Amino acid sequence: MSGHVRSRTALCTALTLGLAAAGLTAEAHGQFGLTATPVAAETAHQQQTLRERADQLGFRMGTAVSEQHLNEQAYHDTAAAEFNSVTHENSLKWESIQPEQGEYSFDRADTVVEFAEANDQQIHGHTLVWHSQLPSWVEDGGFGPEELLDVMDDHISTTVGRYEGRIDTWDVANEIIDDDANWRNSVFHEQWGEDFVAEALHMAHAADPAASLFINDYNIEGINAKSDVYYDLAADLLDQGAPLDGIGLQSHLIAGQVPNDMRQNIERFTDLGLEVMLTELDVRVPTPADETDLQQQAEDYREVFEICLDVPGCSGVTVWGVTDAYSWVPGNFEGEGAALPIDEDYDPKPAYWAIHEALGENGNNDPIDRPTQEPTASP
Repeated sequence: MSGHVRSRTALCTALTLGLAAAGLTAEAHGQFGLTATPVAAETAHQQQTLRERADQLGFRMGTAVSEQHLNEQAYHDTAAAEFNSVTHENSLKWESIQPEQGEYSFDRADTVVEFAEANDQQIHGHTLVWHSQLPSWVEDGGFGPEELLDVMDDHISTTVGRYEGRIDTWDVANEIIDDDANWRNSVFHEQWGEDFVAEALHMAHAADPAASLFINDYNIEGINAKSDVYYDLAADLLDQGAPLDGIGLQSHLIAGQVPNDMRQNIERFTDLGLEVMLTELDVRVPTPADETDLQQQAEDYREVFEICLDVPGCSGVTVWGVTDAYSWVPGNFEGEGAALPIDEDYDPKPAYWAIHEALGENGNNDPIDRPTQEPTASP
């Protein structure tokens, strides 16, 4: 990271989290609408960011980024300072980059990629084949099997090819199993059955042989009927020789409900030789949250991070958003929210400090053995 970028992110971090030494003025406080306690300011120089702790471990500490908020200074600089990996929240999804057949628009996605490259961050590409946020010309296009395969190939080859060597990991197939542990009804499954997953993996691999390819879903953090289907699918894909490298466990959790067999579930996938990432972590609580809720949330974040850190082959955790101010949770779960480690005012919550401690509990922060790639180089 260049000195210019470091100084810029340090300023915001001091404003928002009290984690870096900086000259703090009343004007800066007013500009960002943020506050820092005297205690936080006094101890700022003693603290490391989450990113700095994760970097020492060779651990992926990620966040989902929305390009529309990157022009907000607090959002931009917190995302740069606290995380060493970013995921496109929406701007790489099919409807965003190819709303009409053959008409690609990468401006929004490029903004996130360029932000990550400028800040020496890894990038997780999300997502190539998904039943949701799919343009109607694909979903209702009436394509036959071979036509649909050509449509998939064009979309995957164009998207992955554009970012060859820049995006290191991809969610190739997303949420392909329903909550009842059956294959989700989608245009892809209707035409190709289970084979569309292997086809998509081969297409992505052809476009960027160096990228690591994942399948990704929610409610598969523990051992249950749905994660059993994924385990069997992963084993079958590997037996076929499909280029599957990992599985993403989204981990949209409710406070107090971390699965008690989460570690065993992660281990059975790593035993297959797969990399595991927790790709979309948030822990929602009733709102307005009280101190008891936030302490339970902190313990859940700590437990999840410690599990991943303890399992060789679990390479990182991505929280699904930079700040509670823009979390998807309140809009989808009535009466629940406050799901992220950094609140709507960019102040650290107990969950932030729980992660901070978990990342520092591996001896003297010696690197641990996990299959991560080097961050992409700055342009």
